[in-house]
This record gives sequence, structure tokens and C-alpha cells, in this order.
Amino acid sequence: MDNFRRWHELKENVSFYNEEMNVSFNQCDKNHRLSFYDILKISSDTAVTDYDRIGLTWQKFHDLKTVFVVSRISFRFHKFPVASQNIRVKTWTETSLPLQFVRLYDFYDAESGELLISGISHWLYVSTETHRIIRTKDFTEKEIPDFKTEHQALEPGKISIPENLKFLVERPVWYSDIDGNGHVNNAKYGAFVIDSLPEEYQNKTFTDFRLNFSKEAVQGQNIKIYGNFDDENKKIVIVAIQNDSICFESELFYK
Repeated sequence: MDNFRRWHELKENVSFYNEEMNVSFNQCDKNHRLSFYDILKISSDTAVTDYDRIGLTWQKFHDLKTVFVVSRISFRFHKFPVASQNIRVKTWTETSLPLQFVRLYDFYDAESGELLISGISHWLYVSTETHRIIRTKDFTEKEIPDFKTEHQALEPGKISIPENLKFLVERPVWYSDIDGNGHVNNAKYGAFVIDSLPEEYQNKTFTDFRLNFSKEAVQGQNIKIYGNFDDENKKIVIVAIQNDSICFESELFYK
């Protein structure tokens, strides 16, 4: 496949955005699997492109003094994409919650159509002037679909934090972690999570990954990362603390 396509398809009055791409060597971890960082980055980028192609660009939202931020995201890994593989990413929005927009993602093998990753995310629409969350019913730039599908990822939601957390690492927030909104880009937290794990856990075959964003981090701050490893249930909980407040929390399951 030499020519990668981007297109919208309309089904049941719902617009689905599709994008084909090749998984490059530098997007993969040492096991040649698409990295957590790049899974999050591709998900975010396709969501942005979906809106861009219907005229809802970052510049338009900048002029409206608003911004979309991810609050929660969850992925199920059926089979990790690998280096040199051609994939197709499909994303769409569904029936919203009172304060959160719902967006789904499917990653497929572009040739066989095999489902590789299922994802679901919740987004907040926030005023950059007041920092208040704008209710989804007050969003007038695009009609929100009255549409809901079955999805295979774990439901985004509260992550239970065990009491016996172990300190793992303290990580500075660098200039390259920051995006145009002035704080750590959401995809970077995927790298923060996997980098904080002991090596024997980094090499696990993960089946599910959830990430909740609690407090934005900015350049010059330090994030202290703690973890709990439940080997019996094959579950890891990661909690990041910044200035005595939770910055993010994550949950991983593995085979």
C-alpha cells in the first residue's frame, strides 16, 4: 500500500473518520510493538484531524477561547501493531455525557481488516478564560450524535488506588513534553507510565490500559510516580503526584 488514504464515511447519520498509515520503526518499543506514547498520539491526532476536516480547527477553537482536553481514556489490545505494518485507524463521536464528550477508536490491520486495538475516550470542553467546563448541551459547533455502539475496551471510570503504593521514580517536566495548550501533551503520559515500570513489567504483553487525567503538569515541575503490582490479578496501578495532588492515575492489565 503506497498511497495512504484519509476519508469520512457516513453510516446511520454518524460520521466515521478513517486514516491509513504505516507503523514506522521509531514509533515502536524495543519489542517492535507500537508504543503507548504513539497509540495515544495517533488517537489524539486522528481526533484532531476528524474535526479539522469539517472546519473545526484548533484556530477556530482558539478564537472561541475554548479547548478540548482528554479526561479519561481506555484501550484494549487485541494484538499490538508492529513496525512496518500498515494500519487503518477509525474514530467517531457518540452520545455524550452531561459534561464529557465520548469518542471511540478502532485500529485495524489495513490489509486483512483484523481488529488490533479498541479505544474509548472522554473529553472535556473548557473555557480558556474561566477554566470552567462547558456542558455538552451548550456545544453548538457540531451536532452531537444520538448514537451508541458496543465497544470492547474497559469503560473509562474511577481507578481504585491501593494503599501500599511503592515509589518508582521522580520525573521532571521538560520543554519537549509541552504542547500548544501550555501543559504536558496527553500522549506523553503514555511514555511516563511505561517508563516508570520495572523492566520485567515493561516487557509484559498488555491487554488493557486505562489513564485518567486529574491535574495538568507544566514545564519546570517534578512528577513523583508510584506503583502497585498485583501479580495474582496481573494488574498494575500507577499514580503520579505533583505538588501533593494527583496528576494522573493509570491501570494496566497483562497476560
